[in-house]
Amino acid sequence: MITRMHGGTKSAALCSLLVVFLISVTPAGHAQSLNWEGQTGAFVTPFAYTSASPTTGFGRPAVSFHYLDGGDTLGGFYEVSGTIGFLKRFEVGYTRALNSDGSVPSLSPLFNGGFNIFHGKANLVGENAGKHKYIPAISLGFVARTNVRRVGGVLDSNDKHNEDFYVVATKTITYVKVLPIIANFGLKATNASVLGIAGNAPNWQGRLFGAVGFVLPGPVKSKIVVGSEFLQEPRHIQGLPGAQLPTTLTYFARVIPGSERPLNVDFGVAQVANNIMPGVKLHARSRFAMGVSYRF
Repeated sequence: MITRMHGGTKSAALCSLLVVFLISVTPAGHAQSLNWEGQTGAFVTPFAYTSASPTTGFGRPAVSFHYLDGGDTLGGFYEVSGTIGFLKRFEVGYTRALNSDGSVPSLSPLFNGGFNIFHGKANLVGENAGKHKYIPAISLGFVARTNVRRVGGVLDSNDKHNEDFYVVATKTITYVKVLPIIANFGLKATNASVLGIAGNAPNWQGRLFGAVGFVLPGPVKSKIVVGSEFLQEPRHIQGLPGAQLPTTLTYFARVIPGSERPLNVDFGVAQVANNIMPGVKLHARSRFAMGVSYRF
């Protein structure tokens, strides 16, 4: 577990990390950009694309670091990921979720501690299959989180595990050459609460997610992607039967350097949760997030 940083140290660390966080969404760059849980994707949602690889072997590994300022109650969240693609249509990866402690004694201990995240994805339909430009990429994937001791796990004094199984379709739209658009939409079955940050949901549920991004020209031949995502959450948290969670929203800007550099940086704002039940305010609305992805 990461020790909580004092205000000055934390600000300096954020400034130094600010130069290393964006997500790419164009065909040339999307394969090297990892999301919050290490999948090729946007900020918190997966794309149908997989990490770049040849048809007969493994590709080069991609790594990423993400940070979310969860506020005084939740603390800071840090994700360190590694992902590799293979056989052109598959990817697997691992993420270690860490956090710095919040400072609200009555609530913060429910959200402390790290856990493991494993993920995999298989591309079933390639984008523009059969030379049909209207066909999106379509993939199936899973996420498995282990050693999760959050909320219900803390109250029960034992580790939990939770999983996602999803199908997702992604399309990069280039009919308007001056403004490429990427559209992403998926459905998942999950028993996780806020990607495991709030532990487990009471039961399995089907949830929707999606994203849209617009690719704009930037300085020095770079590209800047601005976009937004939504991620429906199970409404309740295991161990807190009165709690209700809203849909998670993110607003992000992604800078793609010129010259096909394998480094992408993301900056974002996450709308997670605030007043989840009477007397329980998480103050996790409009929280700053950032990250960096690099493909070797």
